[in-house]
Amino acid sequence: MTEDVPPRRDVAAARKAVDDGDALAALLERFLGAPSVAREHVRAAFGDSREEKVLAHLDGVDVAALRDVTRERLRLGTLTDAGVATVGEVARLGRRGLERVPGIGPQTATHLLAAAEQVARAVRESLRFRIDLTPTDPVATALVQALHSLDQAEAALARYGDQARRALAEHERVHDDARVAASRTRRFFAWGERRRRTFAAVATLSALGDEARATGLAEDARRVVALLAEPGRPYDVWEDFRRRSAAYYALLDGVAPTGRDLAATEGHLPAELVERVQTQALDETLLRASLRGYQAFGARFALAQRRAILGDEMGLGKTVQAIAVIAHLVAGGATHAVVVCPASVLTNWVRELRAHADLTVHALHGEAREEAETAWRARGGVAVTTFAGLRAAGTETFLASGPAVVVVDEAHYVKNPEAKRSLAVAALAAGTPHVLLLTGTAMENRVEEFRTLVGYLHPELAAGLDAAAGAAGPEAFRRAVAPAYLRRNAEDVLEELPELVQVDEWEDLGAVDGAAYREAVATGGFMAMRRAAFAVEHAEDSAKVRRLVEIVAEATQNGRKVVVFSFFRDVVDLVARVLGDLAVGPLSGSVPAAARQTIVDDFTASPVPRALVSQIDVGGVGLNLQAASVVVLCEPQTKPTTEAQAIARAHRMGQVETVQVHRLLTQDSVDEHLVRILDTKARLFDAYARRSALAEEVAGAVDVSEAALARTIVAAERARLVVDPRVTSVEDAVVDGL
Repeated sequence: MTEDVPPRRDVAAARKAVDDGDALAALLERFLGAPSVAREHVRAAFGDSREEKVLAHLDGVDVAALRDVTRERLRLGTLTDAGVATVGEVARLGRRGLERVPGIGPQTATHLLAAAEQVARAVRESLRFRIDLTPTDPVATALVQALHSLDQAEAALARYGDQARRALAEHERVHDDARVAASRTRRFFAWGERRRRTFAAVATLSALGDEARATGLAEDARRVVALLAEPGRPYDVWEDFRRRSAAYYALLDGVAPTGRDLAATEGHLPAELVERVQTQALDETLLRASLRGYQAFGARFALAQRRAILGDEMGLGKTVQAIAVIAHLVAGGATHAVVVCPASVLTNWVRELRAHADLTVHALHGEAREEAETAWRARGGVAVTTFAGLRAAGTETFLASGPAVVVVDEAHYVKNPEAKRSLAVAALAAGTPHVLLLTGTAMENRVEEFRTLVGYLHPELAAGLDAAAGAAGPEAFRRAVAPAYLRRNAEDVLEELPELVQVDEWEDLGAVDGAAYREAVATGGFMAMRRAAFAVEHAEDSAKVRRLVEIVAEATQNGRKVVVFSFFRDVVDLVARVLGDLAVGPLSGSVPAAARQTIVDDFTASPVPRALVSQIDVGGVGLNLQAASVVVLCEPQTKPTTEAQAIARAHRMGQVETVQVHRLLTQDSVDEHLVRILDTKARLFDAYARRSALAEEVAGAVDVSEAALARTIVAAERARLVVDPRVTSVEDAVVDGL
């Protein structure tokens, strides 16, 4: 066959390449437009859901309110005689329904509906929107499905957007030439360079298809486009919402008018400062977390002001805001960053940095400290160190690498300007362009402490602060320190969330509590292993105790009452002793039922925030502890039902504050086994426990036999710590049978 007459199969192959290329281009066009389409779906679903909530609110508004919003003489008596008692019923009846009411004609119906719409508009404008956990509600489900589709579209676009745009540009460039090769007639008249170009164009289209399949772009694009036509299954999207509700609300904030109190979100800062912050860019390319609106504002504030204090209340995500600041600077070319924190939260910082950003993280702590420090200096990344570690290494060690940013967590630790750790932090801050101090302790009534912190950042601002600033009240104080200080409260910015914030507090066992744990493993005592982190003579030798004291202190300083649960009587006694005057109780099995209620009543009535300490099997069932809005679990429970019931003592009808749950956990211990094994069981329980008719049956289905649990975990930990030295972590230890 000569070149002049191409084989049929060659033309057919070229035609297929062109058809496949056109199909891929059409798919990628829809893929790139998917977020825009998904946003429209969210807006429509949000509108439906909001109107449902508005109507539900109007169902509680007496029809007499219509007289207050119009000058017309409305025949309300006619409505009430017909059994129409609320504004919601008027709105639902509509024009035709109202005209069927005896005594109401077209004109009166028009006036009634206009008045009802005025009331509805007022409700709409004041409504603070939240997604209720109601999987049986088709309207709420449609909104969650639309948000899930948007989430998936934006995540896929972040992964493949650049590749998709390049592929479309290449397709457009070669498409016409490739069509020549796909036609026997047109190819016949193409000679020399023109013919070679047509063959190259076909090869390019084939390569684009191969690359799209190999990288996963084609598969993800088809999946995302399909979601626009057929959203995810209701059960799946509701489960995802339960696990990642903050991400869903972050998306909703950017699309729909949710009625958020913007002034509270912006910390009630002066308008000119808010404008400056809002114009600050925030590069999120290295960030894996979806920031809420107030969190993005906090990160922008820190970047715009360069040297700032973020004083958000506990549970609002100060850590992820700081990570966003670091990620922005690294994306812009910064090579080194430093986080300084108490030893009790160092492990948490390492975990959070690795989970929420594409950053290299070095833990400058423990036996591998010097090796990690060398790696950080040579290769860059984020160095996480303790206050003691900063002093030991010397600030010059860190400053020599030219860090772009220093984050100091629990900054109230350096409130004493004469302390050695305070001097070290001050020196590090003085030599670093961006400094972010984090503290959940309100500063309005602690002017001296606050002046010290501000002095590390803005000495001239600190010099102008005096006791009168605090005495003038919170708003005046915030105006005075606005250039350096941003604080938001949970109730101001989380009003739309399911009111439960859960935090896993991971700690490292130290020398003393670690020795107690290894001894418990050696003797094969499952219960001893579970409470070993508290089996110390001196409270300061327990990482869990130190963190617990910090949590209780911060919560009570913020006006929140706390309930602390442990399964073990000796742990409860230790906690009560360590907390001293802050503790109420303890509630234990030896306390008679009547006396237990008296203790709870005293705790509820206390005019000052305190911590009720209780065994979980005593305080976790039957008692109403809604006076507490912070729950601390000293160890993982062996049954998810036990933990759920305990949390429900505080997170229940009538609770008006966001409930924060802190789980105290230690790495490389029985805690990691329990968390991993029970995680799927807990999710199953959570999926059904809200349906009260099934709660008792489900409890039996998901709880694990404690005897079987004990045997397998003890065996795994003995293998890791006693039998097989090659097993160096919990992940390496095999747990069979569950």
